[in-house]
Amino acid sequence: MPRATINGAELYYEVRGTGPPFLLIMGATGDGGHFDALADVLADEFTVITYDRRGNGRSPAPAGWTTTSPEEQADDAAGLVHALGIGRTTVFGTSSGGNFALWMLTRHPAAVRGAVLHEPGVYALLDDFDAIRSPLQAVVRQSMDEGGPSLAVERFWQYIAGDDAWTELSPTLRERLRASAGTLFDIELGTYERYMPDDHALDAIVVPVLLVVSEDSHDFFAEIARRLSTRIGADVTTMPGRHGAYHDRPAELAETIRPFVREVSTSNDSRSSRPSPAS
Repeated sequence: MPRATINGAELYYEVRGTGPPFLLIMGATGDGGHFDALADVLADEFTVITYDRRGNGRSPAPAGWTTTSPEEQADDAAGLVHALGIGRTTVFGTSSGGNFALWMLTRHPAAVRGAVLHEPGVYALLDDFDAIRSPLQAVVRQSMDEGGPSLAVERFWQYIAGDDAWTELSPTLRERLRASAGTLFDIELGTYERYMPDDHALDAIVVPVLLVVSEDSHDFFAEIARRLSTRIGADVTTMPGRHGAYHDRPAELAETIRPFVREVSTSNDSRSSRPSPAS
């Protein structure tokens, strides 16, 4: 299995297709296998890189690793880009992966040509994050009491992506998510939700950014996208589907973002020449 040692972590990755590079960053549960269908569709035009974030899926947890941060996650993504020698890349990040991609834009601007942020988990933009996360916390606590991390990750995914979303995952992916559930609950949650780059860092972003929202997802993701759009001057486009659109509607998601990724891959970085979303 292809692996690269990045910042002391051994990261499993996959590369599909040929053409301009396009890195996909997963959010909670961290397994690049979530993107298999989306990556297969986009591989006809781009070199698509997926990877399991540290401590998730096929990427083992580093020895002594007990906490993380959005900065660490962004550094891992940029380190993988450097290790693969693919040059500057366009980045796709979903949910908390969208938060990590935003940090990658601010910490490693030389590595990034542009970014697609799908329902980014930049919860610092919400007025009352505690109220938003309280129902999910209740689900996780009850699930932990009833069946431990294995059941908790199943119900976590159902809450985020839809009641039938767990059963729609492949058995192999479900097995990996259960095996690395401890990373989500013991290490990741609570380390990134309230954090976002500061105003100076956001003002320094000059590459194009496209925000994508799924129509049937939680309302707070649309609110985050709207506020982030205003803050960084990015376009927002809406597409059918739920939070896990890369599972539910991979072809539609690919065609929604393809024109943006294509133009970013061949254009100069400039806010004044921001590519347009698909109509």
